[in-house]
Amino acid sequence: MGILRVGDVLRSAQNRDPSISRIDDHPNIHYVTASTVLAQIQLSKGINPIAKTRAVGGRRRPAVLIRSSPWKAGTAETPWHDVFDVDNGHVRYFGDHRVDHAVPVGTTQGNAVLLDALAEHRAATSEERALAVPLLLFAAVSRNGTPKGYVEFCGVAVIESAEQIEQESKGRSFPNYRYELSVLDLTAEDDQIDWAWIEDRGSPDLSAADALARAPRSWRRWVEQGHTALPTLRRRTKREVSASAGHSEDEDRGAMTLFPAPRIPNASATASRVPTESPENMTVSDLMDRLRSLRLHQRNGRQSRHKPLALLWGISRVATGKPSFAPWSQFRDEVGGLLAEFGLPDSSVTPEYPFWHLRTSQLWDVHGVPSEQAAPVHAATFDRLNPEGGIVGRVEHLLSDLCVRSEAIAVLRETYLADIDQHALMERLGLAGYESAGGVDEDVTEDRGTEWDPAERRTAAATRIVRDTVLAAKAKKLHADGCQVCGLQLPTRFGTYSEAAHIRGLGRPHNGPDELPNLLVLCPNHHVQFDSLAIYVDPDGIVRTTADGSRIGELRPHPAHQIDAAHLRYHRALCGRDTTARHVAPLDRDPSPKVAPSLRDEQ
Repeated sequence: MGILRVGDVLRSAQNRDPSISRIDDHPNIHYVTASTVLAQIQLSKGINPIAKTRAVGGRRRPAVLIRSSPWKAGTAETPWHDVFDVDNGHVRYFGDHRVDHAVPVGTTQGNAVLLDALAEHRAATSEERALAVPLLLFAAVSRNGTPKGYVEFCGVAVIESAEQIEQESKGRSFPNYRYELSVLDLTAEDDQIDWAWIEDRGSPDLSAADALARAPRSWRRWVEQGHTALPTLRRRTKREVSASAGHSEDEDRGAMTLFPAPRIPNASATASRVPTESPENMTVSDLMDRLRSLRLHQRNGRQSRHKPLALLWGISRVATGKPSFAPWSQFRDEVGGLLAEFGLPDSSVTPEYPFWHLRTSQLWDVHGVPSEQAAPVHAATFDRLNPEGGIVGRVEHLLSDLCVRSEAIAVLRETYLADIDQHALMERLGLAGYESAGGVDEDVTEDRGTEWDPAERRTAAATRIVRDTVLAAKAKKLHADGCQVCGLQLPTRFGTYSEAAHIRGLGRPHNGPDELPNLLVLCPNHHVQFDSLAIYVDPDGIVRTTADGSRIGELRPHPAHQIDAAHLRYHRALCGRDTTARHVAPLDRDPSPKVAPSLRDEQ
């Protein structure tokens, strides 16, 4: 039995002789994990479970060994893109369902094992969690001129959550599971684990409590306290800033030299797993501040749109459930098209600049560029290496919240892209609906196969949202057709007129509920301004202009019409004016915002 230390690279060769301590000048993983109790480990697949043991107190699995191979990402064999942000305690890992699998998504061997582990990790009591299986993380790395046969130990993790998603391969979509893992802090053990702990977990003669004796301190605390303790148990490692972090965009426009930030403790690891420095506890406020302060190249007195467009493209991947990291070839084609269509008229289409230099924002990283690559790099080099670029795991986690994502999109649009056709831009990015409070309220499928004279006709099948007109009439009656912003009661020939506006639109991506707490009664002018995000309601019930925050009135309440503060907050986020979650840790849920007494508390 041996020691696994975070950052150590081990040899996983075809020769599995556990008596050989080193192979090719690296520790032999089968020597380190040799056991008189457990069967020899396997590391040939992504998800490698050790068989369960019938032990004192119940059946338990000693461990599951997780391996990720970055150079296979996006291939037919491995169509997913795992994210190993180990230094910030976060790993996003994809299950093993593939496009050619005919079995249900949760029944492939790897997914079945991880879903079983998820149930254990979600257990309500410490006695049940003592049986839960630890995940041991490994990342394939290149050594001695070969990308195969070497793995770096990355630590111990628990599954925080899992989600069934749709992925794409060979032009076809298929279901799979995406797992969010929390990597535990091993500082108390000098960043290492003793394989004796795993062997104890596989011993039929030891109880679960006995098997905990050699577990890392963070694992024992998680067993005692559960997921609520994860924010304090998650791995945190300070890193030096990369050499390019202090460069301005103007300096970046010159030769691109790749000096990845050194990794602790093993600085010899490849840059494919070393993220640019990222704040340890990035909040929503941090994220918005970084989005507003991008370093941009100036051309003829105008700011380049390259970085904002690339970030919007990255956010669109988060919004649609795609892996945040994508290969350079895909980025080049898709973002290059965006730059050609929406970039400055006199600006060159150079997607290689945002692909690499967005790292200075600390929101983005590039994987797959070797650390020894120190010569100036251009698009041709990326074409040869085909590295991956994308939004870093911590930021992706924040953006998975629809409210935060809506605000991030609004901030980028308002700060850098206000003079672009917003509807066309959002449509092009696959983010249609984010530019208005109403969203997209119909899905249309067109048959373009038939042409008629004198003009072409199309057959379209449309799915429309059915609104509750009785509910709208009730809201209008409560307010006697008086606008809740200005009080106007618009006279008509036979009475008065007002409009019922949904605060959180019913259309996608908002998918708001058709209920009274999600309605405002407005005059036509203020309805248009509210839907076009020109005005918003602040946490105190004051109606303000989005452009400069000036006060234009106070939302008029009615005792029988309680408005949901969560919907108003969501609308503020669409306007880029949400200030209710500025100091929330990234993995915590936002607290309820401060609201006026007339508004219903957020549930």
